[in-house]
Amino acid sequence: MLYQVEMTVNIPADLDPAVAEETKAREKAYSQELQRSGVWRHIWRKSGLYENTSIFDCRDNEHLHEVLIGLPLYPYMEMQITPLGRHPSSIREDDR
Repeated sequence: MLYQVEMTVNIPADLDPAVAEETKAREKAYSQELQRSGVWRHIWRKSGLYENTSIFDCRDNEHLHEVLIGLPLYPYMEMQITPLGRHPSSIREDDR
């Protein structure tokens, strides 16, 4: 099942810069692993903001939840999640 996930990152200003950098490095590695596996299908940056719009391909709601809480930046994120379904007018066969 596909999900659109809008993520806004709010790292506290008083977070130790070394901790912030290490957390961002772990986030990048984890997100790229999810992309390679096909779970994180798309990610787009919102220009000028510490936000992104992403498409996840997960088995179900529980799987999505597990993936999202595994994000190292999860404690600093606000998310809006929209389940997506295939549009009957789509000509693409891979847009489940």
